[in-house]
Amino acid sequence: MKFRTLFLSLILGVTLLSSLLLAGCQEETPSTAKLKIAVSIVPLKEFTQQIAGDKAEVVLMVPPGAEPHTYQPLPSQMVDVSQADMYVKLGSDFGFEQNWLSKILSLNHSMLVVDSSVNITLESSLEDSGADPHIWLSPRNAIQMVKNITLGLMSLDPENQSYYAANRDAYLAKLEQLDNEITLAFSNLYNRTFLVFHPAWVYFARDYNLKELSIEIEGKEPTPQQMIEIINMAIQNNISIVFASPQFSSRSAEAIASEIDGRVVMIDPLAEDYITNMEFVYKQMQEVMS
Repeated sequence: MKFRTLFLSLILGVTLLSSLLLAGCQEETPSTAKLKIAVSIVPLKEFTQQIAGDKAEVVLMVPPGAEPHTYQPLPSQMVDVSQADMYVKLGSDFGFEQNWLSKILSLNHSMLVVDSSVNITLESSLEDSGADPHIWLSPRNAIQMVKNITLGLMSLDPENQSYYAANRDAYLAKLEQLDNEITLAFSNLYNRTFLVFHPAWVYFARDYNLKELSIEIEGKEPTPQQMIEIINMAIQNNISIVFASPQFSSRSAEAIASEIDGRVVMIDPLAEDYITNMEFVYKQMQEVMS
């Protein structure tokens, strides 16, 4: 009797162990495991997640509120990116990527790297000798970036191409509607010039026939003489609002706003919910330039 009980216990134990091992193997199969995709900034995370849906986990390297030109990733983030299947880079002369992309790639030689700037005409930077990195701040560029990311996902995971294509098309429809809204809003502006602290809106200005004036010059606070010149330009262009962003000091923006009897409005180039943020930005600019 004791022998029979022991024998049954052994059979049950082996059966349970086999079930657990089988379940573990099933969780690791490519058909059920989520892809891990690393990106640098919040807007790229949104673009990628909109396409990838529930097929991927998107790892963000530069957290909200951080200054991407100087941010240093945590050791835990480097571990995450070392395990990623794909990295989506901006592809323009972006500070974080200039500083860290080569280190990231040295940790993960098998990772697919997708350049989101393919087929986007880059503009010269007002900060340094390279290209302006802020490509995502034009919805027209965002449309192309989404297409580029989709191609990368389809290459990495061809079994789910139709899923990615459907997600892409749904999100592109929203971006195209946003582009149409901005084009219409800016079609009959009285003044097409706006003043910002940090020159992040070069592509936005290019695509909607606007002119960006910047307080920050070559990445530095303006000198007293430059401040006077900026104030005079603002007065000449009937500018009453100075746009600043939370990643930078607003001291100079506030000083100039005081001199032109205006005010500072915060616009965040790295905000979450890309479409809602861009709607806020264009409506603020429309109010200034009408």
